Amino acid sequence: MMSVCLRYAKEYSEAEDILQEGFIKVYANLKSFRHEGSFEGWVRRIMVTSALKYLRKARPTQEITAAEEYRESSDLPDAIAHLGEQEIIKLISNLPDGYRAVFNLYVIEGYKHQEIANLLSIEESTSRSQLVKARKWLQEKVLAITRVAL
Repeated sequence: MMSVCLRYAKEYSEAEDILQEGFIKVYANLKSFRHEGSFEGWVRRIMVTSALKYLRKARPTQEITAAEEYRESSDLPDAIAHLGEQEIIKLISNLPDGYRAVFNLYVIEGYKHQEIANLLSIEESTSRSQLVKARKWLQEKVLAITRVAL
C-alpha cells in the first residue's frame, strides 16, 4: 500500500503519514468489510481516499478549467523506453498536486472523470482538463530528460 500512497504524496514522509492514517481507517472499519471483492481492493480504496483527504487538508487542489490541446509527440514512445520505473514514478510524483491526483485516479486507479470529480469536489471538465495538462507536462519532462541523456 506504500506504493499507492507514494503516487499521491510529494515526499516519502507524506506517504508514510497517508499510509498510517489509511491503516488506522482499515483497522477501525474491519467489521464493515463485506467480503465482496478482494480485501486488497478494499484496503486500496481506503488508501486512495486517505491520500485525497490528506491532499485536500495539506494543499487545496488547484482548480484549472481551461482545456488545452493535447498532441502526443511521435518521439514519446522512444523516450519512455529509455526511462526506468523509478524515473517514471519520480516524474509522476513531481506533477503539480491537482494534476497528480487526477492522473493517478484516472490512469492508474481506473476511475472515470465523473467519479474523480465527485472525489475531488471539482467539475468533470476540470478533471479532464487536469488529465490533459498532466499528460502534456509529463510528455515535456520525458522528452527533456531523454534529450539530455542522449
